[in-house]
Amino acid sequence: MTQELTGRFAGIDVGGTFTDLVFYDSRAGAVKLAKVPTTLDNQAHGVLAALDAAGVDAAALDLIVHGTTTTTNAVLERRLCKTGLVTTSGFRDVLELGRRTRPRAYGMKGQFRPLIPRDLRLEVPERMLADGSEHLPLDEDALRAALAQLAEAGCEALVIHFLHAYANPAHELRAGEIAREVWPNGNITLGHALLSESREFERGVTAAVNASVQPLLRRYVERLADKLAERGYTRDLLVMNGNGGMVSARIVAEEAAKTVMSGPASGVMAAAYTGRRAGIPDLLTYDMGGTSTDVAMIRGADPAVSHEIEIEYAMPIHVPMVDVRTVGAGGGSIARVDVAGLLQVGPDSAGATPGPICYGKGGTRPTISDANMLLGRMNPDRLNTGAGGVSLATIEAAFRDTLGDRLGLSAEEAASAVLRIANARMADAVRMVSISLGEDPRDFALFAFGGAGPLHACAIARELGVPRVLVPARPGITNALGCIVADLRHDYVQTVNRPLDACDMDEVHAAFATQIADGKAAIGRERVDIAETRVLHSVDMQFIGQTHLLRVPLPGPAPTRDDLRQRFEEAYFRRFQVSLPEIRPALVNVNTSVIGRRPEVDLSALIDAAGRKATLAEAQTGTRRVWFDGWSDVPVYWRDHLPLPAAISGPAIVEQMDCTLVLDPGDTATQDADGNIIVTVGGPA
Repeated sequence: MTQELTGRFAGIDVGGTFTDLVFYDSRAGAVKLAKVPTTLDNQAHGVLAALDAAGVDAAALDLIVHGTTTTTNAVLERRLCKTGLVTTSGFRDVLELGRRTRPRAYGMKGQFRPLIPRDLRLEVPERMLADGSEHLPLDEDALRAALAQLAEAGCEALVIHFLHAYANPAHELRAGEIAREVWPNGNITLGHALLSESREFERGVTAAVNASVQPLLRRYVERLADKLAERGYTRDLLVMNGNGGMVSARIVAEEAAKTVMSGPASGVMAAAYTGRRAGIPDLLTYDMGGTSTDVAMIRGADPAVSHEIEIEYAMPIHVPMVDVRTVGAGGGSIARVDVAGLLQVGPDSAGATPGPICYGKGGTRPTISDANMLLGRMNPDRLNTGAGGVSLATIEAAFRDTLGDRLGLSAEEAASAVLRIANARMADAVRMVSISLGEDPRDFALFAFGGAGPLHACAIARELGVPRVLVPARPGITNALGCIVADLRHDYVQTVNRPLDACDMDEVHAAFATQIADGKAAIGRERVDIAETRVLHSVDMQFIGQTHLLRVPLPGPAPTRDDLRQRFEEAYFRRFQVSLPEIRPALVNVNTSVIGRRPEVDLSALIDAAGRKATLAEAQTGTRRVWFDGWSDVPVYWRDHLPLPAAISGPAIVEQMDCTLVLDPGDTATQDADGNIIVTVGGPA
């Protein structure tokens, strides 16, 4: 029997514009939703405001799970704490030398700023070799002098990053003991403790990111925990990690780098959970917001997790994170005609202020949202006619004057062209997480969420040949839902970095066993009920002489040498359609993910069953002229009123509180027991 989640839970996701909340009370079968502006100066205020808006008493909650953009924004905007680095003599510039790549592939322009400036990167005599043997002892006096110099310089956080510490961490461990004696606070990151793999640049940057955001995250979660305690909340506060799991706020700052991409990860976890319940475990997720679009791949209800995410140029964060790709195409993306006379859409965005023209906040440049409004895909009755007296005529004039006249198109044709180009760009993003990884999009369903995702999902699915689109009950607050349904997860990586023929398989099996034990112990320390524990194993391999790694899933923790070779060669052929039998493979890393699956959440409660109508006709709110290569009168339905067995044929519009779904001609849609809309995509529009 499936174990149901019991109690009162709140999932709260902080985005760049809005803070979303989902409250779930399994005892009463009640769900409450809230969406309030994000308070960028202190995200805790927005979290409390969301609780107030939903009328949720913090003291009565059994658990709060929180997705935060604190570390993400700090990294992207370089609002980082002053951090010092102590490293091996001769290697202070590893973070700056990187991989000898360039910010731009062509030309000599572009710049790169290392996270830690050179004057705060100090060297001490010590040296381990790649085989783990000691070449030069740690000079403890030099270390103490370096720590004193960095503390005097005002550093708030410290990184200790020694060469080959992944092979033998003894020097880093001893340096950590000394640092804890003299460093003024607990913000100390040991490179091997966060990431025990080879490649000094990637390991060093990951440690530098962790240390640079650690004080920020620590202060934020402590402040939020104190505010919640003032309201009577006595349980554990959990924070979403970028790998799609959760970790207690008490320890989250220790590995702060793992919370980068926390927000996108929560949406992907909600998609995986929803798809599993719907019987559609293979999904391509498509999250379209106001500025950008995030996409990811889910196979067998398990999101793809990567250890090689690069947040921006020369900033690789090699801790496990859900593999999300982003393109600069959102509702606020600006359309323009370039000097060559070609129509371009994005990446420049109108943002929240002044925003698209239809916001009525002073925007004058046509955007994707304006194109949807002009073509009837968004409800013109919701058009903001406040500041500036915005009307459909104003939007039409902007498309005609800015785009149409230069392209020889009417305003409607220009708006339609904007949508086609935007859809093509977003379809390319989906190809990045499917075709580029050797997967066929036709084997998946498209999971559409975000405030603008369902507007474009059916057209993008048609472009890709994806046969079905799954639209969850509350697309606009999917990330907050992900906070409630996400599992506990701990990922471990250990470097082997040897030719496969030279590997001691007993050592490999022992590494897996240690990772399993560590993961189960970590989950045991969490004060959260789980229904079952799952363990996933994989290895990272490459052919000798190659640079990039290929992740190879394993069925268990005791593979044979021949099994590893065969699985790697099969995975390599699937990815690149090339066999290289003459080159020997190397085993680089062994990986284990220990997942504590939480009890089930009844997603059918997200839409109040009492509001559903008996027939489809009763759920229809009217008709509207919508452009599909020409104007058509299209039925408009209110989603909360749809009867569960409803079958809708396109063209049609389905509206709800947080988004709008557009069904193109030839599409058909039904609902499942959880209230998800499942669209079967028709032929070419």
